[in-house]
Amino acid sequence: MNTQFEVLKKSRDLVLKRIEGLSLEQLHVIPEGFNNNIAWNVAHLVVTQQLLHYALSGLDCLVPDDLVEGYRKGTFPTKKFTEEEFEEVKELLIGLPDTLEEDFEAGIFKEYQKYETSTGFVLDSIESAIAFNNLHEGMHLGIIMSMCKLV
Repeated sequence: MNTQFEVLKKSRDLVLKRIEGLSLEQLHVIPEGFNNNIAWNVAHLVVTQQLLHYALSGLDCLVPDDLVEGYRKGTFPTKKFTEEEFEEVKELLIGLPDTLEEDFEAGIFKEYQKYETSTGFVLDSIESAIAFNNLHEGMHLGIIMSMCKLV
């Protein structure tokens, strides 16, 4: 599992490097052909990881409920982050993978509610959820990279 955690951390480092230097305004631009923006994608990564790993394991998410409700699958940008709010999202983005690894090693993920993703992949354990989340993160990294060229 160490490799899975390293992939998650590296992916998130790449997201932060890619968006470094963008203004708050640029982070909120919805490029033509897209239905969301860079800021939404970053928050969506934080939220999805929490839902796939913690919520489906019957545990409380480690992020605020309003963040979950605003950035889960099926949502779209309805508000703009302030600088302070987006800094908090970036701190969660970079810090939560370490917490996940610590929680996994501590054995807190004892049960898992089977879940079929929108891609048709069935998650049936925390291990499959961690692996799938890395695929999901890579897809959104690609989207963020594309959007960066357009804002």
